[in-house]
Amino acid sequence: MVEKVPMTSGGYAALETELKKRQSVDRPRIIEHIAEARSHGDLSENAEYHAAKEEQSHNEGRIAELEDKLARADIIDVTKLSGDTIKFGATVTLIDEDTEKKAVWQIVGEVEADAKKGKISITSPLARALIGKKMGTTVEVMAPGGAKSYEIAKVEWR
Repeated sequence: MVEKVPMTSGGYAALETELKKRQSVDRPRIIEHIAEARSHGDLSENAEYHAAKEEQSHNEGRIAELEDKLARADIIDVTKLSGDTIKFGATVTLIDEDTEKKAVWQIVGEVEADAKKGKISITSPLARALIGKKMGTTVEVMAPGGAKSYEIAKVEWR
C-alpha cells in the first residue's frame, strides 16, 4: 500500500516548480560543469570534476524525492473545508497564555512545513495538540523549553 502524502494545492505547486527548475535549469548547468571539468584532464585529481559529480548526485536525488512525493500527493483543497474543529489545512490563531503573544499557524503536510511562513507540519507537537480542538479551548503543548499553554482564538479556512 502506497502511503499518501497530504498537502495543500499551494504546497503541491511549490514542489512542481522546484522539480521543473531542477530538471530544466540545474541539470543542464551541472552537466555543463562536468563536461568543462572533464576537459581539464586527469580526473583523479580534478576537484572541479568531483564537486560537479557530487552536485549532480545531490540534484538527481532531490529530483527522485520530488517525483515520489508528487506521485503520492493527496491534495487537499483548504478553501473547500469548513467547520470550527481544527484539522489539516486550518489556519489557527493562538494566544500564548504566559506572554499574551498572538501567533498564527496553518497546519500543512510535512513537505510544505515552513515555520518562517507560518506553516507547521501536521506531525509537529503543536499541530497534534490542536487537531480536533475548537475555538475558545486551551491546549497545552510540550515544547523543547517546557510546557506551553495556548488559547485558540480563531480557526479559519483560507
